[in-house]
Amino acid sequence: MLSVMTAPDTENEAPVTGGTPGGGAPQDASTDDRPQSRNVRLSSPMLKAMSHPLRRRILELMHEDVPRRAADLAELVDAPANSVSFHLRQLARAGLIVEAPEHARDRRDRVWMAAGSGYVVPTPAEPVEPEDELVLRAFMDQEALDLHDVIARVTAWVPDWSSGREKRPRATIQTGLLELTEEDVRWLSDRLGELMREAIERSQRPTEESRRLWRMVGILADDSLPRPGESPAPDPVP
Repeated sequence: MLSVMTAPDTENEAPVTGGTPGGGAPQDASTDDRPQSRNVRLSSPMLKAMSHPLRRRILELMHEDVPRRAADLAELVDAPANSVSFHLRQLARAGLIVEAPEHARDRRDRVWMAAGSGYVVPTPAEPVEPEDELVLRAFMDQEALDLHDVIARVTAWVPDWSSGREKRPRATIQTGLLELTEEDVRWLSDRLGELMREAIERSQRPTEESRRLWRMVGILADDSLPRPGESPAPDPVP
């Protein structure tokens, strides 16, 4: 679960296991004292590791306390198992996932889990270096392309559903404008995160019903955000 934080959340942030934006060697992914129930703060090396579209897709399927094997992920993302194995190793090298030998069947069985309960791009304490900003912008550009693709597919499907040609529900859209304080925004963001975690837990329960991949996107945005190229609006007077 990826979050772009609007304010620091020091209680839930985990150490950056992939090194600081200035460099540093990643920690051994097989260590047992990995951070649990904590967010992983994304560094520039981590964002670079997430630049590959298949790695982003794999990472979105990695959750805390949900063991994954390359073969299982390969089936979910429709990619060769050897390619998925390679990308898993790259994600582990960056500190984004960790090996979970306690879930392995034997010494040759490699099992992976997320390095924490979520991944956050936190508010920095001070302005970052230009090269780090470029890395973040490149990553967000890729995220934007992924979001545009989802929205295009959903909006193309809605007429088929509303006309009766498509019988199976395949998407739901909820939008609205709310008058919120900053405290309200933090509360709502936390609640959406809690719902996502509950959905992840529910998805791991045994069931006879078949499951498909569904993409959930949660965006809370200040409606006064300027469009690209526009000057930001002045803050309202309290």
